Amino acid sequence: MKVPYNSNVALWKKELSRCQDLTILALESSCDDTASAVVKNGRIILSADADSQIMEHRKYGGVVPEVAARSHLRSIDDVVDRAMENAGVTFDDIDAIAVTCGPGLVGALLSGVSCAKALAFSRGIPLVGVHHIKGHIAASYLEREDWQPPFIALVVSGGHSHLALVRDYDDIEWLGRTRDDSAGEAFDKVARVLGLPYPGGPEIDRLAKQGDASAIRYPVASVKNAPLDMSFSGLKTAVIQSVENMALADGSISSNARFIEAASGHSRADIAASFQKAVVDALSSRALRAMDQTGVRKLAVVGGVASNSALRNRMEELSRRRHFDLCIPKPSLCTDNAAMIASAGYYAIRAGKLHDMTLNAAAVLDISH
Repeated sequence: MKVPYNSNVALWKKELSRCQDLTILALESSCDDTASAVVKNGRIILSADADSQIMEHRKYGGVVPEVAARSHLRSIDDVVDRAMENAGVTFDDIDAIAVTCGPGLVGALLSGVSCAKALAFSRGIPLVGVHHIKGHIAASYLEREDWQPPFIALVVSGGHSHLALVRDYDDIEWLGRTRDDSAGEAFDKVARVLGLPYPGGPEIDRLAKQGDASAIRYPVASVKNAPLDMSFSGLKTAVIQSVENMALADGSISSNARFIEAASGHSRADIAASFQKAVVDALSSRALRAMDQTGVRKLAVVGGVASNSALRNRMEELSRRRHFDLCIPKPSLCTDNAAMIASAGYYAIRAGKLHDMTLNAAAVLDISH
């Protein structure tokens, strides 16, 4: 027997794909932020609310999946209520519910997907599952009202470092990716070795401003026969070796490889600045190469690492010098947030996509979802 909700999905697809005026409630819980937002027409943020888990995970030096999942369960109802109240809307005003369904931590994703399905089913509201990276790309639409495809997207977040050609709002092709650690993971791991708290990206950004970025020449790896692919594992290892070689005067290494300032040699700030420069060099060179290969002269830099001041400054300088159109969302739209999921959901719906009650969370998800 068909679930009554599921039998309505085909009708909703036809109706909503023809509507430009849509108000969408979105939920995001792919990692360590529980977020909800209400967005109109994919561009206008009516509200955006979130509960951060940073302090819960900081004592562990990184995200603990089980802790994240339980925290989402505690927060998600309140976060949705605040988003609705701040937007001044009721469920009668909501045309669809968008939710991140992958990729991410499965337990964390399930919190958002389960809540979204319960709301959609009980209220009879259409539901759309959103790919997390499509959400990050859609943050550019929230930043600039005039921003639209085609463009190149450099997606740099805690778990992803990708280059994509965005042909249309729901038509995305991968051009390059990291072969190992993402840029965000490298920031976190290097920060831990330098004795900096989680999350590492903002801490390294702050410390690097006190250092000399040319003090140490760290390697920027290239991938044979894949000029747009990236690799940060070797860079991370080189930094760790720098720290360990200076850790103790007698040459022994402490068990957690914490950095101890040496009387001679480079400071922590020099190491942080030199590491950050190597990451920025790798990302910016790939982005320029992608534009040269495709002939597309528009670039969006999105994801949590797009908040990094050195990366933003480099891209802005290159945009002026190389004469391409650049869009970097404000930091609040770079980190995981629900407004970007609402925007991506809007364009997925316009492309004729909706989901029924079989929607599930996925740790790995193809971008064609």
